[in-house]
Amino acid sequence: MKPVRSFPPSAGRSARILVLGSMPGAASLRAGRYYAHPRNSFWRIMLDIFGPAGSGYAGRLALLKRNGVALWDVLGSCVRPGSSDSAIRPSSIRHNDIAGFLSARPGIKRVFFNGAKAEECFKRCVLPGLPPRFSYLEYVRLPSTSPAHASVTYAAKLKAWRRALSRR
Repeated sequence: MKPVRSFPPSAGRSARILVLGSMPGAASLRAGRYYAHPRNSFWRIMLDIFGPAGSGYAGRLALLKRNGVALWDVLGSCVRPGSSDSAIRPSSIRHNDIAGFLSARPGIKRVFFNGAKAEECFKRCVLPGLPPRFSYLEYVRLPSTSPAHASVTYAAKLKAWRRALSRR
């Protein structure tokens, strides 16, 4: 099976928060954009927190940039049949250069994980090699916005994300 690859990061130079997913799902990979599955609540949450965006996907990315939020994935590539994080083959994982990204954006002080798998992959693959100069970073795991994480209501997800993002 051929590996799937994540997207480049979306970030402005004034980013203060980095939101990390694990790896885009099949719908996102087909569409070529973050959180493209119609039932993923990420963009709905961002719009509820930050207000309206310009038109389309570019407008949504611009909204995040205006609010100091960068977007990326922990994994650069992996083998994963389907979209489920549980299907990721651990031996196939290649992580993104998070340290290089953070070095280029020294304003980032907080890293939010969009779900448990993103946090798990970060702690296993990235954190052990992260230079001590990044010890100031604050890490927050938030409820996954994925439709697969349906046991948490939209209201509860929104509340957690709003609380985290309000501390910018």
